[in-house]
Amino acid sequence: MAHTYDKLKTKVQGIANLSTEDLDSFCAAARPMECKKGQLLLKEGEVCKSIYFIEKGYLRSYHILDGLEINTGLHFEDAFVTNLKSLRMELPSESFIVTAEPVILYEFTKEKMMALYARCAAIVDFGKKLLELLAIEQQEHVSLFKLYSAEERFRYIQKTQPEIFQRVPLSHLASYLGVARETLSRFRKK
Repeated sequence: MAHTYDKLKTKVQGIANLSTEDLDSFCAAARPMECKKGQLLLKEGEVCKSIYFIEKGYLRSYHILDGLEINTGLHFEDAFVTNLKSLRMELPSESFIVTAEPVILYEFTKEKMMALYARCAAIVDFGKKLLELLAIEQQEHVSLFKLYSAEERFRYIQKTQPEIFQRVPLSHLASYLGVARETLSRFRKK
């Protein structure tokens, strides 16, 4: 399958205005990947070495607590996904990242990004802006979970990301919202 990089280019240009040449260099550093559902991209205990851009499908981040998977992130098309703490600080990851549907994504290794940064100031600027955006997303996620009740979180997702309800199994969504599956069913009936 030929990769056009169109979605990736659009997303990058929305973050930082790169010249055609810099954008092409950035895309050339990407490794296109097609993965089946259930493929682990990062395991707990491994040091994260990549950032992924999702063209199609979605990824799920989760921890394991007392033998149960606790979903901490649902990442859909046009998103960059990584374990920021593990990637930046070279610490073992406390979570997993797995493909939740068949996905098409682009992998950028830290090594390739560093090589790009060394020769292109515009891509350094993009990298800084991307890290800021990822940090803001994390902060918004934390606020959602610290400041709002489970039902308020459910209503927020219902309003801002209605497609989640078609794509994410109820058990995963309940885990993500921090509620029992029955509670989630009750919210949906209201």
